[in-house]
Amino acid sequence: MDNQKTPLKVSLHAMDERTVKMMILYLQGPCKGAAIVVNEGSADVDIVDADTINGKKIVDERLAKSLRRPVIALSIKDIGLDDVIFVKKPVKTEEMIAALGKAKKALINPAGLANAHLKSAKSAEQVDVKEGGESTEKSELKKYTLDSSQNKSSKHQTAVQMTEASFNTYIGSVPGLDVNDPAQFSMATYNPDEYFQGGILSAVKTGIEKQEMLAFDFGWKPLILLPKTHEIWVDADEKQIRAFAGLKQKEAHHANFSFKPYTADPDALTLAPEKLHSIDAFVWKLACWASKGRYPAALNIDYPVYLKHWPNFTRLLVTPHALRIAALLIREPRTLANVAETLNIKPQFVFVFISAAHAAGLVGLATRQADMLFQPSEIQPSQKQGLLRRIINKLRGTNV
Repeated sequence: MDNQKTPLKVSLHAMDERTVKMMILYLQGPCKGAAIVVNEGSADVDIVDADTINGKKIVDERLAKSLRRPVIALSIKDIGLDDVIFVKKPVKTEEMIAALGKAKKALINPAGLANAHLKSAKSAEQVDVKEGGESTEKSELKKYTLDSSQNKSSKHQTAVQMTEASFNTYIGSVPGLDVNDPAQFSMATYNPDEYFQGGILSAVKTGIEKQEMLAFDFGWKPLILLPKTHEIWVDADEKQIRAFAGLKQKEAHHANFSFKPYTADPDALTLAPEKLHSIDAFVWKLACWASKGRYPAALNIDYPVYLKHWPNFTRLLVTPHALRIAALLIREPRTLANVAETLNIKPQFVFVFISAAHAAGLVGLATRQADMLFQPSEIQPSQKQGLLRRIINKLRGTNV
């Protein structure tokens, strides 16, 4: 086993459910998979939020256990314990990665830890493989996530992370259009009003203005809006919604929808909780499926955009590189092509994220003079990062 590449198995303590999910995404995204979250019994390292009510007590309990393992404490101030790896809050990615590195070194050469116990526990984990080839590590993470979901009252789906390999299958594409070709960027647009996305946005606006439960008729499936709880009930499964959301409507769908007050028993909707969706998460997905890797026609490919605030990724479809894209656009405005070049990723991943964020009202247009005057700051370019720029410059007839 390559100890340099194998992610640490960490257990999270003194964190609420939302913080746990954000930490899972944070370790996988900005920390580049340096660690994965598992159940306490399978972990190599404990990460504790020491600023919570029971945080300091939990740190002391972890240090007092006979089976000692590294403890990483997250706190605004150093808690002053030599046996604890301290990370100052708010957490910076490089400091968290450094702390995980220290924890890994402590496992390899555990000064002050119960060496024999750790090694025997790890050996037992590494050989335990379930039927069908699923490792205990993966099954424990899955169980951890399910247990966490079962303990909450919310019925909404939690974050789903998409890989590059599954992108085209799940999101779709437009025949005859290569959205990753800079020469075709001007054609890589779509109009949300021509898709189900536009109809839903209009329905949501109407329902929120009236602040009453409404039953909408789109000539498709029954849809009920619950503005007070910010939810939508749709009598369709995800495959049906995904297929319908990707179809271009002959006429603007929202121009033909009708609605009336929903007078049936609202409790009846809870009998099918899988059909209840958060409005934000539902609109986010509809935009992904309608865009098919394109960007909204309302945006100009040559003008910079920015994110107004960080998306709630704990409840959203996390498209490839979404966390990196969000982190870049939170800092300063950039053009979509610049984002793709800076992160060395395919433009389609930027376009689909921008489509979803734009539908959620998170994208702002940089119209100030200063936004257009200064070049965005450089982000440690990789060796391949200039490829897109060279292609664009060549198409424009300029020299690099």
